[in-house]
Amino acid sequence: MQKSQRLIQLIMRINAKPSFTVRELADEFGLSTRTITRDLLELSELGVPVYSIQGRGGGYKLLQERLLPPISFTEGEAIALFFACQTLDYFSSLPFGDGADSALHKFYHYLPADLKERIDRLKNRIMFWSPYRPMSAEILQTLMQAIMIGRVVAITYKSSGGISERNIQPIGLYSSSGYWYCPAYCFSKEDIRQFRADRILSAVLNDTIPCRADVSGKSLLDKPTKDHLEQTLLQLEMTSKGVWMLESNPHIAPYIQRNEDGSGTATIQIAAEDLSFYVDLIWQLGGEGKIVGPAEGVAYMKQKIESMCSLYRTEFL
Repeated sequence: MQKSQRLIQLIMRINAKPSFTVRELADEFGLSTRTITRDLLELSELGVPVYSIQGRGGGYKLLQERLLPPISFTEGEAIALFFACQTLDYFSSLPFGDGADSALHKFYHYLPADLKERIDRLKNRIMFWSPYRPMSAEILQTLMQAIMIGRVVAITYKSSGGISERNIQPIGLYSSSGYWYCPAYCFSKEDIRQFRADRILSAVLNDTIPCRADVSGKSLLDKPTKDHLEQTLLQLEMTSKGVWMLESNPHIAPYIQRNEDGSGTATIQIAAEDLSFYVDLIWQLGGEGKIVGPAEGVAYMKQKIESMCSLYRTEFL
């Protein structure tokens, strides 16, 4: 085995071991302890943070985070990975700390000059836009850490009802329209709830409450259903422009039935408690959409219209 190959395999071995001795590695590689000691010294000089353990038994371990061995990429893979990392540039906060920026800098630094030049030509010509939303990176990191190690998080949460203290078991993190969301089991409500990360005022790991095994097995693909709650049928009518405005909305688009003139209708079974959410969506259409039913939805829309009219009516009194 060539020395370069041996050093790569050595990195992989010590990454997989919490601690190790020179004798263990020597037996594993079929080499002398002197050769292994020399290899470890060379890895240390190359930046691999290996340090010796003093005391009975002795040995070595990694000082910091484990390092990955060198990986070869094709040009296409390199370009794809570079711009995949760059998609994160437009987020105000990330749950990865400085890891994304650091990884992108290292990756770009070691690319061949001609490939750098090709990537430079694409900069600011390929963008993955995300609206800027201010939020705490530390809170996102706490939520991600809780997901990785299986912990409950004590949070202070600001909702329309005020500020409350809660203990939650995060299921995952996802981003939509620049916001980060965290579906989690809420121990106060005894149910899965959706939390917007920018509304979490503080977050700390709470080891006093054990995680629920049934929640630990869930992922973002396990969308909670509300079939057990009271249901209602939301009926909509839309102009052709209204259809165009809603065809990208995942809550309504699958249910749109288009007419020959481009207008459309939709009938959606929803939980009654979500009716105001859907009415607020239709409100954004202005005169391009109309709620036909249920009566509670029509009444809520009329209430919104009256409130808006009274707001502007006072301007002219």
